Amino acid sequence: MYLLYSVLLAVALVCATPYWLYEMFRHGKYRRGLSERLGFLPRRIPPSTQPSIWVHAVSVGEVLALSEIIRQLRADSPKHRIVISTTTDAGQNLARDRFSAENVFYFPFDFKICVTPYLRALRPELVIIAETEFWPNFVRTAKQCGAHIATVNARISDRSLPGYRRWRTLLAHVLRNVDLFLTQTPEDARRLKQIGAPEGRVFVAGNLKFDVPAPAASPILSQLRSSFRYSSAGPVVVCGSTVTGEEPVLLNAFKAVLAQYRSAVMLLAPRHPERFDEVEKLLQQSNLPFRKRSTWNGEPLSGSVLLIDSIGELASLYALADITFVGGSLVPRGGHSILEPAQHGVAILVGPHTENFRDIVELFRQNGAVKIATADDLSRTFLELLANEDERRRLGEHAFETLQSQRGATKLTLDKLRALLQRNTREAYTA
Repeated sequence: MYLLYSVLLAVALVCATPYWLYEMFRHGKYRRGLSERLGFLPRRIPPSTQPSIWVHAVSVGEVLALSEIIRQLRADSPKHRIVISTTTDAGQNLARDRFSAENVFYFPFDFKICVTPYLRALRPELVIIAETEFWPNFVRTAKQCGAHIATVNARISDRSLPGYRRWRTLLAHVLRNVDLFLTQTPEDARRLKQIGAPEGRVFVAGNLKFDVPAPAASPILSQLRSSFRYSSAGPVVVCGSTVTGEEPVLLNAFKAVLAQYRSAVMLLAPRHPERFDEVEKLLQQSNLPFRKRSTWNGEPLSGSVLLIDSIGELASLYALADITFVGGSLVPRGGHSILEPAQHGVAILVGPHTENFRDIVELFRQNGAVKIATADDLSRTFLELLANEDERRRLGEHAFETLQSQRGATKLTLDKLRALLQRNTREAYTA
Protein backbone atom coordinates (compact mmCIF):
# COMPACT_ATOMS: atom_id res chain seq x y z
CA MET A 1 0.00 0.00 0.00
CA TYR A 2 2.81 2.43 0.87
CA LEU A 3 4.61 1.47 -2.33
CA LEU A 4 1.49 2.25 -4.34
CA TYR A 5 1.14 5.59 -2.55
CA SER A 6 4.79 6.47 -3.28
CA VAL A 7 4.36 5.61 -6.96
CA LEU A 8 1.20 7.74 -7.22
CA LEU A 9 2.92 10.61 -5.40
CA ALA A 10 5.89 10.40 -7.79
CA VAL A 11 3.56 10.47 -10.79
CA ALA A 12 1.72 13.47 -9.35
CA LEU A 13 5.00 15.33 -8.81
CA VAL A 14 6.14 14.62 -12.35
CA CYS A 15 2.80 15.81 -13.76
CA ALA A 16 2.97 18.96 -11.64
CA THR A 17 6.56 19.78 -12.64
CA PRO A 18 5.64 22.10 -15.55
CA TYR A 19 3.39 24.13 -13.25
CA TRP A 20 6.09 24.29 -10.57
CA LEU A 21 8.68 25.40 -13.09
CA TYR A 22 6.33 28.09 -14.36
CA GLU A 23 5.68 29.34 -10.83
CA MET A 24 9.42 29.24 -10.06
CA PHE A 25 10.40 31.39 -12.99
CA ARG A 26 7.28 33.58 -13.11
CA HIS A 27 6.76 34.24 -9.39
CA GLY A 28 9.84 32.79 -7.68
CA LYS A 29 7.73 30.25 -5.80
CA TYR A 30 9.06 26.83 -4.66
CA ARG A 31 12.64 27.76 -5.52
CA ARG A 32 13.65 28.46 -1.98
CA GLY A 33 14.38 25.41 0.14
CA LEU A 34 14.17 22.98 -2.78
CA SER A 35 17.24 21.00 -1.69
CA GLU A 36 15.80 20.72 1.83
CA ARG A 37 12.53 19.38 0.43
CA LEU A 38 14.55 16.79 -1.50
CA GLY A 39 16.04 15.47 1.72
CA PHE A 40 19.35 17.32 1.91
CA LEU A 41 19.93 18.53 5.45
CA PRO A 42 21.11 22.17 5.28
CA ARG A 43 24.47 23.04 6.82
CA ARG A 44 22.83 25.41 9.28
CA ILE A 45 21.01 22.41 10.86
CA PRO A 46 23.67 20.42 12.73
CA PRO A 47 22.87 16.81 13.62
CA SER A 48 21.48 16.55 17.15
CA THR A 49 23.65 15.39 20.01
CA GLN A 50 20.45 15.14 22.05
CA PRO A 51 16.99 13.78 21.25
CA SER A 52 14.63 16.28 19.67
CA ILE A 53 11.01 17.29 19.40
CA TRP A 54 10.03 17.89 15.77
CA VAL A 55 7.15 20.33 15.23
CA HIS A 56 5.64 20.56 11.76
CA ALA A 57 3.68 23.76 11.07
CA VAL A 58 2.62 24.33 7.46
CA SER A 59 2.47 28.13 7.28
CA VAL A 60 2.12 31.34 9.26
CA GLY A 61 -1.17 30.43 10.94
CA GLU A 62 0.17 27.15 12.27
CA VAL A 63 3.46 28.72 13.41
CA LEU A 64 1.51 31.35 15.33
CA ALA A 65 -0.83 28.76 16.85
CA LEU A 66 2.05 26.55 17.99
CA SER A 67 4.45 29.26 19.15
CA GLU A 68 3.41 29.13 22.80
CA ILE A 69 3.46 25.32 22.74
CA ILE A 70 7.05 25.45 21.44
CA ARG A 71 8.12 28.01 24.05
CA GLN A 72 6.66 25.97 26.89
CA LEU A 73 8.21 22.73 25.66
CA ARG A 74 11.58 24.47 25.41
CA ALA A 75 11.24 25.60 29.00
CA ASP A 76 10.22 22.29 30.54
CA SER A 77 12.15 19.90 28.24
CA PRO A 78 15.73 21.28 28.29
CA LYS A 79 17.14 17.86 27.38
CA HIS A 80 15.33 18.00 24.05
CA ARG A 81 16.17 20.11 21.04
CA ILE A 82 13.07 21.64 19.42
CA VAL A 83 13.11 21.84 15.61
CA ILE A 84 10.40 23.27 13.37
CA SER A 85 9.56 22.45 9.75
CA THR A 86 7.26 24.48 7.50
CA THR A 87 5.97 24.16 3.96
CA THR A 88 5.53 27.79 2.87
CA ASP A 89 8.08 30.59 2.60
CA ALA A 90 6.03 32.87 4.84
CA GLY A 91 5.85 30.20 7.53
CA GLN A 92 9.58 29.60 7.19
CA ASN A 93 10.38 33.30 7.65
CA LEU A 94 8.24 33.60 10.76
CA ALA A 95 9.59 30.40 12.32
CA ARG A 96 13.21 31.46 11.71
CA ASP A 97 12.49 34.85 13.20
CA ARG A 98 10.97 33.32 16.34
CA PHE A 99 13.08 30.22 16.84
CA SER A 100 16.35 30.91 14.94
CA ALA A 101 17.38 29.53 11.58
CA GLU A 102 19.48 26.65 12.96
CA ASN A 103 16.28 25.04 14.24
CA VAL A 104 14.02 25.63 11.22
CA PHE A 105 13.86 23.94 7.81
CA TYR A 106 11.51 23.11 4.95
CA PHE A 107 9.48 19.92 5.32
CA PRO A 108 10.83 17.23 2.97
CA PHE A 109 8.83 15.59 0.21
CA ASP A 110 6.97 12.56 1.49
CA PHE A 111 9.32 9.89 0.22
CA LYS A 112 11.25 7.68 2.62
CA ILE A 113 14.50 8.63 0.91
CA CYS A 114 13.75 12.32 1.65
CA VAL A 115 12.52 12.05 5.26
CA THR A 116 15.03 9.49 6.57
CA PRO A 117 18.09 11.83 6.56
CA TYR A 118 16.20 14.25 8.82
CA LEU A 119 15.03 11.53 11.17
CA ARG A 120 18.56 10.13 11.48
CA ALA A 121 20.12 13.55 12.08
CA LEU A 122 17.48 14.95 14.45
CA ARG A 123 16.53 11.80 16.39
CA PRO A 124 13.03 12.97 17.37
CA GLU A 125 11.39 11.34 20.37
CA LEU A 126 8.20 13.29 19.71
CA VAL A 127 6.76 14.54 16.42
CA ILE A 128 4.03 17.19 16.66
CA ILE A 129 1.97 17.75 13.52
CA ALA A 130 -0.32 20.77 13.21
CA GLU A 131 -3.87 20.20 11.99
CA THR A 132 -4.09 17.34 9.44
CA GLU A 133 -0.74 16.94 7.71
CA PHE A 134 -1.02 13.16 7.47
CA TRP A 135 1.95 12.38 5.23
CA PRO A 136 1.95 8.55 5.09
CA ASN A 137 5.66 7.85 4.52
CA PHE A 138 6.78 10.46 7.02
CA VAL A 139 4.42 9.27 9.74
CA ARG A 140 5.26 5.62 9.18
CA THR A 141 9.03 6.16 9.04
CA ALA A 142 9.03 8.41 12.11
CA LYS A 143 7.14 5.73 14.02
CA GLN A 144 9.57 3.04 12.86
CA CYS A 145 12.38 5.22 14.17
CA GLY A 146 10.81 5.21 17.62
CA ALA A 147 9.14 8.60 17.77
CA HIS A 148 5.79 9.21 19.41
CA ILE A 149 3.50 11.16 17.08
CA ALA A 150 0.84 13.70 18.03
CA THR A 151 -1.52 15.69 15.84
CA VAL A 152 -2.62 18.94 17.49
CA ASN A 153 -5.28 21.49 16.58
CA ALA A 154 -6.65 18.83 14.25
CA ARG A 155 -9.59 19.60 12.02
CA ILE A 156 -11.30 17.89 9.09
CA SER A 157 -12.87 20.46 6.78
CA ASP A 158 -16.03 19.93 4.79
CA ARG A 159 -13.98 20.11 1.61
CA SER A 160 -11.40 17.49 2.63
CA LEU A 161 -13.77 15.00 4.30
CA PRO A 162 -15.02 13.29 1.08
CA GLY A 163 -11.42 12.72 -0.07
CA TYR A 164 -10.43 11.30 3.30
CA ARG A 165 -13.41 8.95 3.18
CA ARG A 166 -12.42 7.82 -0.29
CA TRP A 167 -8.94 6.91 0.93
CA ARG A 168 -10.06 5.58 4.29
CA THR A 169 -8.33 2.21 3.88
CA LEU A 170 -4.93 3.83 3.40
CA LEU A 171 -5.62 6.49 6.02
CA ALA A 172 -6.55 3.94 8.65
CA HIS A 173 -3.08 2.38 8.28
CA VAL A 174 -1.45 5.80 8.55
CA LEU A 175 -3.52 6.97 11.52
CA ARG A 176 -2.66 3.86 13.54
CA ASN A 177 0.88 5.26 13.73
CA VAL A 178 -0.34 8.41 15.48
CA ASP A 179 -0.38 8.15 19.28
CA LEU A 180 -2.49 11.21 20.05
CA PHE A 181 -5.07 13.30 18.21
CA LEU A 182 -6.12 16.63 19.77
CA THR A 183 -9.00 18.15 17.83
CA GLN A 184 -10.49 21.62 17.65
CA THR A 185 -14.12 20.51 18.06
CA PRO A 186 -16.22 17.42 18.87
CA GLU A 187 -17.24 17.30 15.19
CA ASP A 188 -13.59 17.11 14.14
CA ALA A 189 -13.10 14.28 16.64
CA ARG A 190 -16.08 12.42 15.20
CA ARG A 191 -14.78 12.83 11.65
CA LEU A 192 -11.30 11.65 12.60
CA LYS A 193 -12.71 8.45 14.08
CA GLN A 194 -14.85 8.05 10.98
CA ILE A 195 -11.78 8.01 8.72
CA GLY A 196 -9.85 5.55 10.86
CA ALA A 197 -8.30 7.23 13.92
CA PRO A 198 -8.30 4.83 16.91
CA GLU A 199 -11.05 6.03 19.22
CA GLY A 200 -9.07 5.90 22.46
CA ARG A 201 -6.43 8.28 21.08
CA VAL A 202 -8.78 11.10 20.04
CA PHE A 203 -9.49 14.00 22.44
CA VAL A 204 -11.06 17.44 22.07
CA ALA A 205 -8.66 20.17 23.22
CA GLY A 206 -10.07 23.28 21.50
CA ASN A 207 -8.60 25.58 18.89
CA LEU A 208 -5.08 26.85 19.60
CA LYS A 209 -5.66 29.84 17.34
CA PHE A 210 -7.99 31.35 19.94
CA ASP A 211 -4.96 31.59 22.23
CA VAL A 212 -2.70 33.44 19.78
CA PRO A 213 -1.93 36.88 21.29
CA ALA A 214 -2.72 40.05 19.40
CA PRO A 215 0.09 40.91 16.96
CA ALA A 216 2.64 43.62 17.57
CA ALA A 217 1.81 46.85 15.77
CA SER A 218 3.29 47.03 12.28
CA PRO A 219 5.53 50.03 11.52
CA ILE A 220 2.91 51.61 9.29
CA LEU A 221 0.08 51.45 11.83
CA SER A 222 0.90 54.67 13.69
CA GLN A 223 1.61 56.47 10.39
CA LEU A 224 -1.80 55.54 9.06
CA ARG A 225 -3.52 56.56 12.29
CA SER A 226 -1.85 59.97 12.13
CA SER A 227 -2.68 60.37 8.44
CA PHE A 228 -6.34 59.50 8.99
CA ARG A 229 -6.60 61.86 11.95
CA TYR A 230 -4.97 64.88 10.29
CA SER A 231 -6.80 64.47 6.98
CA SER A 232 -10.14 63.54 8.61
CA ALA A 233 -10.19 60.36 6.54
CA GLY A 234 -12.80 57.74 7.25
CA PRO A 235 -14.69 55.56 7.66
CA VAL A 236 -12.07 52.83 7.11
CA VAL A 237 -12.90 49.50 5.48
CA VAL A 238 -10.19 46.81 5.75
CA CYS A 239 -10.53 43.93 3.29
CA GLY A 240 -8.05 41.19 4.17
CA SER A 241 -6.91 37.92 2.60
CA THR A 242 -8.82 38.54 -0.63
CA VAL A 243 -8.57 36.05 -3.49
CA THR A 244 -9.22 35.97 -7.24
CA GLY A 245 -12.76 37.06 -8.09
CA GLU A 246 -13.33 39.07 -4.92
CA GLU A 247 -11.53 42.36 -5.57
CA PRO A 248 -13.86 43.54 -8.39
CA VAL A 249 -16.88 43.00 -6.12
CA LEU A 250 -15.19 44.76 -3.20
CA LEU A 251 -14.11 47.71 -5.34
CA ASN A 252 -17.63 48.17 -6.68
CA ALA A 253 -18.94 48.08 -3.12
CA PHE A 254 -16.37 50.69 -2.13
CA LYS A 255 -17.57 52.96 -4.95
CA ALA A 256 -21.03 52.81 -3.37
CA VAL A 257 -19.46 53.72 -0.03
CA LEU A 258 -17.62 56.67 -1.56
CA ALA A 259 -20.88 57.99 -3.00
CA GLN A 260 -22.06 58.60 0.56
CA TYR A 261 -18.74 58.96 2.42
CA ARG A 262 -16.36 60.97 0.27
CA SER A 263 -13.47 60.62 2.73
CA ALA A 264 -13.74 56.83 3.12
CA VAL A 265 -10.61 54.68 2.85
CA MET A 266 -10.21 51.03 1.89
CA LEU A 267 -7.17 48.99 2.89
CA LEU A 268 -7.02 46.08 0.45
CA ALA A 269 -4.75 43.13 1.31
CA PRO A 270 -4.64 40.25 -1.21
CA ARG A 271 -4.00 36.84 0.32
CA HIS A 272 -1.14 35.82 -1.98
CA PRO A 273 1.89 38.08 -2.71
CA GLU A 274 2.14 36.88 -6.30
CA ARG A 275 -1.22 38.59 -6.95
CA PHE A 276 -0.09 42.08 -5.90
CA ASP A 277 0.60 43.13 -9.51
CA GLU A 278 -2.69 41.64 -10.70
CA VAL A 279 -4.67 43.54 -8.08
CA GLU A 280 -2.80 46.74 -8.91
CA LYS A 281 -4.01 46.37 -12.52
CA LEU A 282 -7.57 45.88 -11.28
CA LEU A 283 -7.26 49.09 -9.30
CA GLN A 284 -6.00 50.95 -12.34
CA GLN A 285 -8.96 49.69 -14.36
CA SER A 286 -11.42 50.62 -11.61
CA ASN A 287 -10.56 54.35 -11.91
CA LEU A 288 -10.41 54.56 -8.13
CA PRO A 289 -7.54 56.62 -6.70
CA PHE A 290 -5.12 54.32 -4.94
CA ARG A 291 -1.68 54.08 -3.39
CA LYS A 292 0.57 51.11 -2.65
CA ARG A 293 1.81 50.47 0.85
CA SER A 294 5.33 49.86 -0.54
CA THR A 295 5.53 53.37 -2.02
CA TRP A 296 3.18 55.35 0.25
CA ASN A 297 4.94 58.36 1.78
CA GLY A 298 2.23 59.73 4.02
CA GLU A 299 0.03 61.38 1.39
CA PRO A 300 -3.63 61.83 2.41
CA LEU A 301 -5.69 58.73 1.64
CA SER A 302 -9.19 60.20 1.89
CA GLY A 303 -11.44 58.79 -0.81
CA SER A 304 -8.91 56.19 -1.99
CA VAL A 305 -7.65 52.62 -1.69
CA LEU A 306 -4.35 51.61 -0.10
CA LEU A 307 -3.08 48.34 -1.59
CA ILE A 308 -1.28 46.42 1.14
CA ASP A 309 1.48 44.88 -0.95
CA SER A 310 3.42 43.62 2.06
CA ILE A 311 3.58 40.50 4.19
CA GLY A 312 2.83 40.18 7.89
CA GLU A 313 1.12 43.55 8.49
CA LEU A 314 -2.55 42.79 7.91
CA ALA A 315 -3.24 41.38 11.39
CA SER A 316 -2.37 44.65 13.11
CA LEU A 317 -4.01 46.83 10.42
CA TYR A 318 -7.41 45.39 11.31
CA ALA A 319 -7.23 47.68 14.34
CA LEU A 320 -7.87 50.68 12.05
CA ALA A 321 -11.15 49.34 10.69
CA ASP A 322 -14.68 50.53 11.13
CA ILE A 323 -15.62 47.42 9.14
CA THR A 324 -13.50 44.42 8.21
CA PHE A 325 -14.14 41.98 5.41
CA VAL A 326 -12.29 38.64 5.57
CA GLY A 327 -11.73 37.17 2.13
CA GLY A 328 -11.78 33.78 0.50
CA SER A 329 -15.47 33.76 1.35
CA LEU A 330 -17.30 35.60 -1.46
CA VAL A 331 -16.13 32.88 -3.86
CA PRO A 332 -16.00 29.15 -3.04
CA ARG A 333 -12.54 29.04 -1.48
CA GLY A 334 -13.59 28.12 2.06
CA GLY A 335 -12.78 31.43 3.74
CA HIS A 336 -9.99 32.54 6.06
CA SER A 337 -9.75 33.00 9.81
CA ILE A 338 -11.78 35.80 11.40
CA LEU A 339 -9.85 35.63 14.67
CA GLU A 340 -7.34 38.37 13.81
CA PRO A 341 -9.96 41.14 13.43
CA ALA A 342 -11.79 39.73 16.46
CA GLN A 343 -8.70 40.43 18.57
CA HIS A 344 -9.23 44.14 17.88
CA GLY A 345 -12.96 44.10 18.63
CA VAL A 346 -13.99 45.41 15.21
CA ALA A 347 -17.09 44.61 13.15
CA ILE A 348 -16.50 41.55 10.95
CA LEU A 349 -18.14 40.74 7.63
CA VAL A 350 -17.65 37.57 5.57
CA GLY A 351 -19.13 36.00 2.47
CA PRO A 352 -21.17 32.77 2.42
CA HIS A 353 -18.25 30.39 1.70
CA THR A 354 -16.62 29.75 5.08
CA GLU A 355 -16.37 25.95 5.08
CA ASN A 356 -12.71 25.93 6.15
CA PHE A 357 -13.68 27.72 9.37
CA ARG A 358 -17.22 26.46 9.71
CA ASP A 359 -17.17 26.01 13.49
CA ILE A 360 -15.55 29.36 14.26
CA VAL A 361 -17.89 31.28 11.95
CA GLU A 362 -20.94 29.44 13.26
CA LEU A 363 -19.93 30.16 16.87
CA PHE A 364 -19.49 33.85 16.06
CA ARG A 365 -22.77 33.92 14.13
CA GLN A 366 -24.66 32.40 17.06
CA ASN A 367 -23.16 35.05 19.34
CA GLY A 368 -24.06 37.93 17.03
CA ALA A 369 -20.37 38.54 16.35
CA VAL A 370 -20.19 38.35 12.54
CA LYS A 371 -22.33 39.33 9.56
CA ILE A 372 -22.58 37.28 6.38
CA ALA A 373 -23.21 38.88 2.98
CA THR A 374 -23.26 37.67 -0.61
CA ALA A 375 -21.66 39.41 -3.57
CA ASP A 376 -25.10 40.75 -4.53
CA ASP A 377 -25.82 42.46 -1.22
CA LEU A 378 -22.28 43.43 -0.18
CA SER A 379 -22.68 47.12 -1.06
CA ARG A 380 -25.92 47.36 0.87
CA THR A 381 -24.43 45.60 3.90
CA PHE A 382 -21.42 47.94 3.92
CA LEU A 383 -23.69 50.98 3.84
CA GLU A 384 -26.07 49.63 6.50
CA LEU A 385 -23.18 48.97 8.89
CA LEU A 386 -21.53 52.32 8.25
CA ALA A 387 -24.84 54.07 8.96
CA ASN A 388 -25.29 52.22 12.26
CA GLU A 389 -22.47 52.89 14.73
CA ASP A 390 -24.25 51.02 17.54
CA GLU A 391 -24.50 47.89 15.39
CA ARG A 392 -20.81 48.08 14.48
CA ARG A 393 -19.84 48.50 18.12
CA ARG A 394 -22.05 45.60 19.17
CA LEU A 395 -20.58 43.31 16.51
CA GLY A 396 -17.04 44.21 17.55
CA GLU A 397 -17.68 43.75 21.26
CA HIS A 398 -19.35 40.39 20.71
CA ALA A 399 -16.46 39.27 18.48
CA PHE A 400 -13.90 40.08 21.16
CA GLU A 401 -15.98 38.45 23.90
CA THR A 402 -16.47 35.31 21.82
CA LEU A 403 -12.75 35.07 21.18
CA GLN A 404 -11.94 35.43 24.88
CA SER A 405 -14.49 32.79 25.86
CA GLN A 406 -12.74 30.11 23.81
CA ARG A 407 -9.22 30.45 25.20
CA GLY A 408 -7.54 27.58 27.03
CA ALA A 409 -6.60 25.06 24.31
CA THR A 410 -2.88 25.69 24.81
CA LYS A 411 -2.89 24.42 28.40
CA LEU A 412 -4.92 21.31 27.55
CA THR A 413 -2.66 20.55 24.59
CA LEU A 414 0.52 20.99 26.62
CA ASP A 415 -0.74 18.68 29.36
CA LYS A 416 -1.42 15.91 26.82
CA LEU A 417 1.92 16.40 25.02
CA ARG A 418 3.89 16.31 28.27
CA ALA A 419 2.18 13.08 29.26
CA LEU A 420 2.95 11.57 25.86
CA LEU A 421 6.61 12.61 26.07
CA GLN A 422 6.92 11.04 29.50
CA ARG A 423 5.47 7.80 28.14
CA ASN A 424 8.32 7.49 25.70
CA THR A 425 10.58 4.98 27.39
CA ARG A 426 11.98 3.50 24.24
CA GLU A 427 15.55 2.26 24.04
CA ALA A 428 18.28 3.78 21.89
CA TYR A 429 17.10 5.50 18.74
CA THR A 430 17.41 3.39 15.60
CA ALA A 431 17.04 4.74 12.12
